[in-house]
Amino acid sequence: MNYTFDDSRPLFQQVADAIANDIIHNVIKEGEQVPSTNQFAKHHQINPATVAKGFHLLVDQGILFKKRGVGMFVAKGARDQLLEQRRETFYSDFIVPLLNEAKTLHLSEEMILDLIKRGGANDDSDDHM
Repeated sequence: MNYTFDDSRPLFQQVADAIANDIIHNVIKEGEQVPSTNQFAKHHQINPATVAKGFHLLVDQGILFKKRGVGMFVAKGARDQLLEQRRETFYSDFIVPLLNEAKTLHLSEEMILDLIKRGGANDDSDDHM
């Protein structure tokens, strides 16, 4: 669980996103315990209060839950919830602008699909959808 943090966004949000990414990629599975605030802070040399704020963001979303005296754990259904949130973000951030630009360029649905397929054919990875 090595993460790269930068100045592009608030650090607590990046902490929350890092844990969310680990849940999405099954690095941390539903029901499993996440590192403690202090462990995470020490490992990444971040203020524990900043880490706690990021973790609490996920608690507020129902992604993590606290077991008093034990720690924080990944909630049941958290991965599906995160995937749905990411799909909605993908739609609003990428699909809507793509369709708006396609309309401006008078691209048909078939032309758009051909462009997408052409892009997929150029992808050398094995992670096709």
